[in-house]
Amino acid sequence: MKIAAVSEDGNSIAQHFGRAPLYVVVTVDSGEVVGRETRSKAGHHDYAGADPGPDAKHRAMAAPIGDCRVLLAGGMGRGAFLALQAAGIEPVLTDEVSIEVAALRYAAGSLPNLAGRVHEHHQHGADSEH
Repeated sequence: MKIAAVSEDGNSIAQHFGRAPLYVVVTVDSGEVVGRETRSKAGHHDYAGADPGPDAKHRAMAAPIGDCRVLLAGGMGRGAFLALQAAGIEPVLTDEVSIEVAALRYAAGSLPNLAGRVHEHHQHGADSEH
């Protein structure tokens, strides 16, 4: 099973989906991490100037992980959450910091989804997490 996580440093799960520049994709098989790769992720910082709108941005952010079943993040906006679901990717919000620990816990069915971390409010400017 391929599990993606948003990350700023390639090792830990980022708290802000929209700001994170990386996806770390781990492959879990039989309770072990058997593969790991880093992929570039579009972020809100990539859309200065011509803004295609939130739906197009969220689709572009989901595209690089279309082969993954789940995305781990510390938090995200409702628009991103719904766009991931629409792309067939389960967004799981967690307070676990380690990507590999969280992926193994998810695969084992022991990682709670803290869905209450979905942001309802709208922020403005380039710092928006939606």
